[in-house]
Formats: sequence, structure tokens, C-alpha cells
Amino acid sequence: MRVDLFDFDLPTERIALRPASPRDAARMLVAQGPAGLADRHVRDLPSVLLPGDVLVFNDTRVIPAQLEGLRGEARIGATLHKRIDLRRWQAFVRNAKRLREGDRIAFPADVTAVAEARHDDGSWTLAFAGDEPVEVLLERAGRMPLPPYIAGKRPADEADASDYQTMFAREKGAVAAPTAALHFTPDLVAALESAGIGRETLTLHVGAGTFLPVKAEDTAEHRMHAEWGRIDTATADRLNAVRAGGGRLIAVGTTSLRLLESATGEDGVIRPFEGDTAIFITPGYRFRAVDGLMTNFHLPRSTLFMLVSALMGLERMQGVYGHAIAERYRFYSYGDSSLLIP
Repeated sequence: MRVDLFDFDLPTERIALRPASPRDAARMLVAQGPAGLADRHVRDLPSVLLPGDVLVFNDTRVIPAQLEGLRGEARIGATLHKRIDLRRWQAFVRNAKRLREGDRIAFPADVTAVAEARHDDGSWTLAFAGDEPVEVLLERAGRMPLPPYIAGKRPADEADASDYQTMFAREKGAVAAPTAALHFTPDLVAALESAGIGRETLTLHVGAGTFLPVKAEDTAEHRMHAEWGRIDTATADRLNAVRAGGGRLIAVGTTSLRLLESATGEDGVIRPFEGDTAIFITPGYRFRAVDGLMTNFHLPRSTLFMLVSALMGLERMQGVYGHAIAERYRFYSYGDSSLLIP
């Protein structure tokens, strides 16, 4: 499909720079079936969903993956996006034209890395010196990797250390938050439990590739970056039991959805999964695992807007987003939410 079919005009003032407070006070646009549309709030979820539904969360934890350093006198910025092993990470590098293989980059707090190899997509493998896990080094030298559409408006600050982390965050490794789950609070989770709505978790370490623009003119020419994920056997068994019993699986976030679909066979059975996924979901895709999706509002021409268009239909999503813009919903990572049920 032509990428320009997924374009739309978004006023810059619709981009949220801070989250709602409290988190579940965010607005939620409910799109259900071919035409249903309702303006609600995230705290209304217990009355919107059905008893027996199960929300599937991503429990990845964002690490302070942005680094600023020097190669000689040249300033180098690095955003780590995928672990290779204990000492090496793949990273997108700013001012990469000043970097050569074998160059040493000095970051704050005595953290150093060698630019080991350049990849075809322009990213680099950085090999960090010392014996400490890279995650420990990042706690000293890194900062939270805010999305470029926020970081371009204001610098990260202390509030982002908690604001850009979900209440389910447990497994360290993401360089972007699974933002749909940022809206949840302990009170909301308790209300969902009381309403008979279940909860399961999986892990997908979101990479910085999620923010890369689609440069191709046709979706068939775009290559997704791989991200590592895991669904254990017990979780897969429980999810299959929910569907067998007539319950619905609602993915909280596109990351949860992509991993669920990666782990599910043509027979509709969710299997244990551990490894990389580069699944790219566009209109025409047949969904095998999920019955709905809770997600924030996405960038024009992005792979995530393509995904929601695959779930609901492109014309339907153009109408949903047109309503959201007209009604002044807040967009992107710190913005409002939508609940999409075909």
C-alpha cells in the first residue's frame, strides 16, 4: 500500500508534553464495531469492558538509554535500542559522520564505549568497557529516552523518570515506554478486578526503531527493526483458556499486540515465545490472537497508525482520528487513549 494513504494533518498543539494527572484521568475514545464512537475516560474502563475480558500488559521497564559523549572534541549522541550481549548494544548515533570503527567515546561518570561496527541501517554496535552490566552504567551516565516529538520541545527532567514508566514495569530493557499502560493506576486495576476483568503480562523490550519514520513510498518496501520479547508457557496457556472460554483478549498497547500476534499460529493458538520479532502489521493482515486494542494516538505515516488501520480499517481510523483532533484529544506518548474493538 502507498504510505501516503496513512498521512493526516495534526496540529502541533495536540502533542502532549506531560501526562494527565492522575494517570487514569486521561480521555479515552472508544471505537467499537463499524461505527460506534464514544468520548470516555480511562477510569471508565471497568464499565466499558465485559466480565471475562483480559487485558494483556507489557511489563518491560525503560532504561536511561540516551547518552551524550565525546569522541575527541566531537559531540556524539547515542540512543541504545537493542541488547546484543552483556557488554554490547546496538545504538542509533547522532553526529555519526564523525565516528569511525574503533573510535572510543567518552560518556559521563567514567563510562566509555568503542564504536565496534556500523550496520546497514546506519546504527552502530557500541562495546562498553568494564565488567559492570551496561544497565548499571546507564544508571550513572544515561537519561530517559523521551520520544523525539517531546524531547524536541523540552529537555527530560526528574518527573520523566517516573512519568515515562508504567506501574507494571519490571523487566529492564526497553528504550521506549509501552505508553498505553501509562494510564493505569492501582485504583483502576483494583476496579477492573472487581468488575471481573483479568490481567496478564508479557515482555517486549521496545526499541528506538519505533520512532523511526517510514521513508519508503510503499509499505512493502519498509523493513521493521527487530525487538526481543517473551511469553512463557503458563501465560500462553492461560491466554488460550480465556479465548476457549469465550473471553476477549484486549492488548494494552501495540507492543503487546505485536508480540501476541508473533506468538500465535494460523490455528489461533498462542504458543510460548522467546526471541526477536519484526512483525509489520498493515491492512490486509488477519489477526489471530487479539480481540481489541487499547492504544494512544499515533504519528501520521507511522507503522503504528498502519497497525490500527489494519485492525479497524483505514477509512474507519481516518474518521476516528479526525474526531480525536476535532475534539482536542492529546496525542502521542503522554497523550490520551483509544479503545479499539472491531
